[in-house]
Amino acid sequence: MSNTIFTASRDPSLPPKLHWKHANEPAQLEWTVRARNYNTVVANCIFYFMAALISGVTAIMYGVYEGMNQPWRTLSCAFFFIVMLFIISCMTHQQVNFACRISESGLEYCKWKDFPNWTLTSLKWLSIATAIIFIFLATIDPSFLFGALLGPGGMGLTYFFMINSKNYREMHSQYNYYAFKWSDFTQLAIATNREVVDLQYSVIQDGHDHKTEWNLNIFCKKNQKNLVANVMKIYLPSEVPFINAKVNVPLSTE
Repeated sequence: MSNTIFTASRDPSLPPKLHWKHANEPAQLEWTVRARNYNTVVANCIFYFMAALISGVTAIMYGVYEGMNQPWRTLSCAFFFIVMLFIISCMTHQQVNFACRISESGLEYCKWKDFPNWTLTSLKWLSIATAIIFIFLATIDPSFLFGALLGPGGMGLTYFFMINSKNYREMHSQYNYYAFKWSDFTQLAIATNREVVDLQYSVIQDGHDHKTEWNLNIFCKKNQKNLVANVMKIYLPSEVPFINAKVNVPLSTE
């Protein structure tokens, strides 16, 4: 089966260290995709809450700058709102790279995320630039010092946290590779709420004598999950249930 339907200009390139286990077999389907691999409902709620909070702070800034001439008063507040909203969106709308390969022997699945160094560089210079602008404006109107504390000051603290937090860097850098045989899976579900095919599988963990059920979320391109599921169904054991269901992607898929 041709895999050209999964070709897109913005698709992530495979990481250099990825080597498919069954590369000697022809791929029935093979694709890469970027997706939000977490509970997007929770993330979106956080984004909307922070957007409302930033709106309130922006309104306060607008009131503090009452004596400032237009359009500087409006532009400075709009700039602060847009920058802070962009920073929040980078935190709540992150995407992870996924690659999947289906062959006769099984399913191979990789997810990875490289630390976005460009965000640190951008945030650093943006903090410096806005600080200079606000300090200059403060020589005209001292009320701008309040904006300098909220705007550039907040961005500076965010930059300091991002560059010095080992946990933050690890959270934004990952590489995981999985290889499954078709006999490992016990259920296949087409998600009704996400572009996901959910596979249930059983494993025996170290130190245990019984199998534990786990779920594997296979992220698909838009409108392709049914095709992916139907190809998988060809290779899955006949007794494996094939259902449609709402899939709850956890906050973390590790």
